[in-house]
Amino acid sequence: MLNFKLMEIFKALNIEKRFSNHLALDNLSVAVPEGCIYGLLGPNGAGKTTLIRIINQITAPDKGELFFYDRKFRSDDVFQIGYLPEERGLYKKMKVGELSVYLARLKGVSKHDALKRLKHWFEKYEMQAWWNKKVEELSKGMQQKVQFIITIIHQPRLLIFDEPFSGFDPINTTMLKKEILNLRNQGATILFSTHDMGSVEELCDRITLINQSKSILEGDINEIRKKYKSNTYEIGLDGDVKKLTEFFRDKYNLVELKRADDHFLARIALDKSVDDNSLLSNVIPYFHVISFNEVIPRMNEIFIKVVQNAQKTKQSDN
Repeated sequence: MLNFKLMEIFKALNIEKRFSNHLALDNLSVAVPEGCIYGLLGPNGAGKTTLIRIINQITAPDKGELFFYDRKFRSDDVFQIGYLPEERGLYKKMKVGELSVYLARLKGVSKHDALKRLKHWFEKYEMQAWWNKKVEELSKGMQQKVQFIITIIHQPRLLIFDEPFSGFDPINTTMLKKEILNLRNQGATILFSTHDMGSVEELCDRITLINQSKSILEGDINEIRKKYKSNTYEIGLDGDVKKLTEFFRDKYNLVELKRADDHFLARIALDKSVDDNSLLSNVIPYFHVISFNEVIPRMNEIFIKVVQNAQKTKQSDN
């Protein structure tokens, strides 16, 4: 059951969407708390983009309901949403400034406010020289910056980015990540889909993992990582590699022993009956301990594990 303490800015309940013989979304529910960064994860074809298109009123669900805050979603709520689609596209023959003002006006921003806000963003990213250039004269990275600014120019309550880092070079990717965090800190709510698990850990507060049209994992990202931990620890040690190997293999389940600069890192998987304090107490008399950390699984590991388990469950049901 979806249960958040924070106010939900957006909620989709029991959404179903079918295209011909393909079930794109199967009774999917997602609730996005206000002021958070929410990640939609899943393999290609899982249903992420279909859900995003439904939220943006580009297509309609066959079943289910959408809510904006505590009321049913209305068509004019799209003016409170900023949407950056994966398929980027600008009118190539238009001048950058002219196009930016035009698109801002379509989103309900007055010409005066559009010019004022665009001036701020173009100065922030040193884009003033682009104003009178045609879009087709800009590099792909420059065009992406313009499209990002247009997405946020009307100061929407909910920002939706579909694969926002796709095609971005490392510099623009870092810029976009920083801006996403800034927008969240200023009160915006961000919903984005991505395959980049590193970005998920770096940015997201909550996630939903969609696989084959269904939600198979949802919640706070830190709680999810703790849930999937396996009582594994990594110890940094000084000592002889042979003695270290013999010590840990005799007493514990040694997963890995590797060199790290001037010492070794031993990764130990403990039985549930053994705690970390006893492990550390047993090691200290024999070796100099440099570091000691619990190994929390990365989102990429969890992603693969949960998807594989879902596939196994589906195969056994069939």
